[in-house]
Amino acid sequence: MKWPAHGRETRPWVPRGRQGSRDDRTLGEYDATIPPTIADLTYEPAGQIARTHDAALIEVSRLEAGWGQYLLPVRDFLLRSESVASSRIEQVDAGWRAFGKAAAGGKASDAAQSQLAAVEALRNLVTSADRGSIGLPAILQAHELLMAADPYADEPGQLRTVQNWIGGSDYSPLGADYVPPHPDRVAALMDDLLVFAARDDLPVVAQAAIVHAQFESIHPFIDGNGRLGRAVLSAVLRRRGLTRVVTVPVASAMLADTNTYFARLGDYRRGDVDTLVGYVAAAAVHASAAAQESARRLAELPQRWRQLASPRAGSADEALIDALLATPVLDAQTAQTLTGTIDTSTYRALGRLVESGVLEVLPGGSRNRFWAASDVLAELDRLSEAIGRRLDS
Repeated sequence: MKWPAHGRETRPWVPRGRQGSRDDRTLGEYDATIPPTIADLTYEPAGQIARTHDAALIEVSRLEAGWGQYLLPVRDFLLRSESVASSRIEQVDAGWRAFGKAAAGGKASDAAQSQLAAVEALRNLVTSADRGSIGLPAILQAHELLMAADPYADEPGQLRTVQNWIGGSDYSPLGADYVPPHPDRVAALMDDLLVFAARDDLPVVAQAAIVHAQFESIHPFIDGNGRLGRAVLSAVLRRRGLTRVVTVPVASAMLADTNTYFARLGDYRRGDVDTLVGYVAAAAVHASAAAQESARRLAELPQRWRQLASPRAGSADEALIDALLATPVLDAQTAQTLTGTIDTSTYRALGRLVESGVLEVLPGGSRNRFWAASDVLAELDRLSEAIGRRLDS
């Protein structure tokens, strides 16, 4: 069946005081989008879209079977990678050193804290999907986690009660690139979307793509919709059982060419669901293939570190090397817990691993120092770059 395009309606606009331009202050009405209800719609890809969809199922399954069940650090790495890339799409990028320090509990920038909050929101939402459904309470909780790093966030963990828009003026919907539905439509549209997301009779990747695009069209929160909407995509893959432990880093594919990503969301709003599904399926193919390469490189790192450091059997150095994939950033207390030695021995082991190039000391002063296995954290950037090269080829 033909997928319905979004509709529009004209709504009155009440200017917010004397802010903005004269046009902002005199605006009396605006057009808001009305996404279609999709709970009962069906979709089946055909032709090249179906072949790309099948390829996505194969590559995601290879990633899951090859690495997801056997290497816990790879699972955590992919979840972090997806969250960091998703944040970068929204121009939130602290760099991997600052992000790693925040993940280890250190004092970090607002951007790093925001990226860390995106990790926790994604983890929470995907874990909730393991229980068999993606409910509104889980989405609201994930949004609250996502916005926890922003002390000025409006209505965290609540569906929006005001009109929002993308692009254009800061003070009114004047000249906006996209105006989501009026807030009085949001709750019903979210209920409809979650019924669609709960179905088991749809092609998995297509369902995840449509849920993501519909979520972005509804734009149910004042802020954080992009990051949470991409987390919902991952949650659908988990709920349907395509993934059981890994997170497919599709946001890295979106980050590689954000203009194309936003254009595909625009296609969906015009009723072109095939182009959207083909795009997300291709992103899953390239992201999964590149993630397998990253997983292979990560799995090889402990042996490389042993060659660099030549640790004695049973030493604190060896204990740290064995733990670095799972704990790539650590402070002295964490290191001492991992080694089971006194603090003097732990500091000596840390020093030796810095000298051999296994660890580096993160900037930030002599007190409360943090050490990082830079090879692990740099792989976050390397994975995004690898996915971008695959998309360009």
